[in-house]
Amino acid sequence: MTLSFFDQFLSPTYLGIPLILVALTLPWLLFPAPSPRWLNNRLLTIQGWFISRFTQQLLLPINVGGHKWALIFASLMIFLITINMLGLLPYTFTPTTQLSLNMGFAVPLWLATVIIGMHNQPTHALGHLLPEGTPTALIPILIIIETISLFIRPLALGVRLTANLTAGHLLIQLIATAAFVLLPLMPTVALLTSLLLFLLTLLEVAVAMIQAYVFVLLLSLYLQENV
Repeated sequence: MTLSFFDQFLSPTYLGIPLILVALTLPWLLFPAPSPRWLNNRLLTIQGWFISRFTQQLLLPINVGGHKWALIFASLMIFLITINMLGLLPYTFTPTTQLSLNMGFAVPLWLATVIIGMHNQPTHALGHLLPEGTPTALIPILIIIETISLFIRPLALGVRLTANLTAGHLLIQLIATAAFVLLPLMPTVALLTSLLLFLLTLLEVAVAMIQAYVFVLLLSLYLQENV
């Protein structure tokens, strides 16, 4: 029984075809395409308003040079939110519970921000490794610590997204199993457990959206340091 709880995080296959490809492709098919008409419907209007407001708030503290990343940030935000939300549906698979996928998002984007900083302003980028006013005896230690913290950033991005979604899915499955087992034995307790399951599901919906926003927000902060 304990091992079956973790089966939901295995990448499923059908006829030898990994279904993670379907899970990564499907979200883009769910979004309506822009209409050539002058006036869009309500869904397109809300979608455009959300994307523009999110992009505006995200790029507000970043220099003009970093505004080229607006399309990447907006696309990544929508993609992660959609994948996380679809993963809460029954008989679905959440690709963002796989650390390899999240690291595949985090490492290239983090590395791009570092390369941009080293190319545009190498002195300022290297200056982050040594805080101003550091005593001479602590300079080697602080450089090592700051270098390690720099290379830990993509790992923290991937692990944060994976851990939060994995923990939420496990809690939902554990409480749902408890409610199913308690239903014939203690119906009142099972009812209270089902109420807790409903509240936890609402919390997990919020976590799915918040973690996607935090992932993109941290990337924008890394970009802000290097532009």
